[in-house]
Amino acid sequence: MKKNSLFDIENQVIVITGAAGVLAGNTARYLLAQGAHVVMLDLRRDAVEQAVAECRENISPRVSGYAGSVLEPDTLQDIYARIMAEHGRIDVLINGAGGNMPGATIGPEQTIFDLDLDDYDRVLDLNLKGSLLPTITFARAMTQQHSGCIVNFSSMAAGQALTRVLGYANAKAAIENFTRWMAVELARKFGGNIRVNAVAPGFFIGNQNRALLLQPDGTPTPRGRQVIAKTPLGRFGEPDEICGAVHYLISNAARFVTGTVLPVDGGFSAYTGV
Repeated sequence: MKKNSLFDIENQVIVITGAAGVLAGNTARYLLAQGAHVVMLDLRRDAVEQAVAECRENISPRVSGYAGSVLEPDTLQDIYARIMAEHGRIDVLINGAGGNMPGATIGPEQTIFDLDLDDYDRVLDLNLKGSLLPTITFARAMTQQHSGCIVNFSSMAAGQALTRVLGYANAKAAIENFTRWMAVELARKFGGNIRVNAVAPGFFIGNQNRALLLQPDGTPTPRGRQVIAKTPLGRFGEPDEICGAVHYLISNAARFVTGTVLPVDGGFSAYTGV
């Protein structure tokens, strides 16, 4: 056995949704640097094209990208056909697409009765169906190959009653159930070499939560201070700190790991705050 062969992902074909975002985007760049073939998917064409160009210039030419909604089955099927025509296989799917909307949150001066049900539905769709639909599209290749890995993105909001983020929390709790359900479904019906897991990031600074957690001068907001106080490591996560967990889950080092949710949270989920 060669050194570090358990973690060797060279030449794997990895599809990543939401790849123009902070966490999924950093994961895409990291996996590309490990020798994988990375296919970046995101809703915005300009963002995908920019991300692919930067990766080709700075990391590796083994990257391609497609623009489209994870909520449009026909679009996903077209992308699937193109990937299979180019690569002939899909080894890994990382469901990184997701997000929140203002109406699906409950602000400090609001109550549950102020919930915008339309925004709530959109958040559930984006986070839950936005992982379900890519999974049932791209995992077809894995069932034909009798091998593959899927990694979903959960959240600290899934297992605890975080204030404000009702829609997002409900959707991420469903993602954890979906992860376990799909792990059983794919392993029992298509062999033991298809695995489904999730990572549950703690608090990382992204485009959507920056104003909630940081002041314009970069110091934490009151909400940000609450988060750090409940994080034993005493800080927000750095975007590249999610990459090792994903690498582990998609590698042979985790070949007997399925149906799990791996926290990457600086201890947030372990600490009650007292």
